[in-house]
Amino acid sequence: MIEIDDLLAPLVDFRRDIHAHPELGFAEHRTASRIAQSLRELGLEVHEGVGKTGVVGVLRNGDSGRAIGLRADMDALSIQEGTALPYASQTDGVFHGCGHDGHVAMLLGAAQHLARSRRFDGTVNFFFQPAEEGLGGARAMVREGLFERFPCDRVFALHNWPDLPAGTVATRSGPIMGAADKFEIIVTGKGGHAAIPHNTPDALLAASALVGQLNTIIARDIPAMASAVLSVTQIHGGHAHNVMPDRASIVGTVRTFDADVQDRIEARINEIADGVARSFSVSCRVGYDRYYPATINDPEAAAEALEVAATVATAVEAPEPAFTSEDFAFMLQACKGAYLWLGQGCADRSTPLHSPLYDFNDDVIGTGIRLHVALAETLLART
Repeated sequence: MIEIDDLLAPLVDFRRDIHAHPELGFAEHRTASRIAQSLRELGLEVHEGVGKTGVVGVLRNGDSGRAIGLRADMDALSIQEGTALPYASQTDGVFHGCGHDGHVAMLLGAAQHLARSRRFDGTVNFFFQPAEEGLGGARAMVREGLFERFPCDRVFALHNWPDLPAGTVATRSGPIMGAADKFEIIVTGKGGHAAIPHNTPDALLAASALVGQLNTIIARDIPAMASAVLSVTQIHGGHAHNVMPDRASIVGTVRTFDADVQDRIEARINEIADGVARSFSVSCRVGYDRYYPATINDPEAAAEALEVAATVATAVEAPEPAFTSEDFAFMLQACKGAYLWLGQGCADRSTPLHSPLYDFNDDVIGTGIRLHVALAETLLART
């Protein structure tokens, strides 16, 4: 067992300090500064401003040319915290509701332990990534040459998972998180008096028809054995009871694991919008943004991760991927690796991610550190 107990109390304090001072994507200046300072105190080579506010710590030992990357995300969410904890967010409307504060603490703990023990031969790159929550911080780091500047044979990321028992580690070969797309359809009619609808192409009626037809795509246009979700999440239009608006908008999301299925859904959204436009004498403009690709684990890296995880925790193969998305997908497109889930659920702490009542379970920090360390020491073992 890796000796990390003496690290835990200071890391819990560090995590709770970050929790009390959350920062949104690409604005994690205080968080990044604290991380960089801590890494320098350990003697690591530190690079700041990677992907705008990202931090990379480099720890070398021995003479091997092998290297791995370990990634933690740093950003918070635009949510008002509702926990009333002593260390609750001090920033109105900003909150660590996804546990990234815990991810930072675990990776920093791994850096502390590896810098002290040095039981590996090669290079460990610690990637503290900004802006995971919808802004593509991983993409920004990759585009700025992350893996050219800090080459890795493997890259791994760990995310807390309330649906798993505390301390259990899970991953799988292939897809583990879904691609995330956003669509917005602007329906434009004419606008006019509600008492004279025959003179006014009805944008709201067209939008209502669109919502109904969009919800047939998965059931009637996608093979039954494929996995996909389409959800309409916003409808906007109108401002008065006696006025037919000239404009309405529909917003939603699509989640998939297969690019062909993704292509088919986007095409059908456009075809349906065109048909509704002709039927209701309105115009429909479709915007479709594929902002995160599916997170696809390398089969060999996933198998390695499960084997290593079994040495420090209960390790299980995830039976199916999740439809939530993760911008670590961009790193996996550039470097072989795997994304892992660390269970943090227990009888009195099962609040879901992104809930205003969520809080990271500090009891699993030790497991996360052990897993990061074991990955480094196993894959960079002295020969």
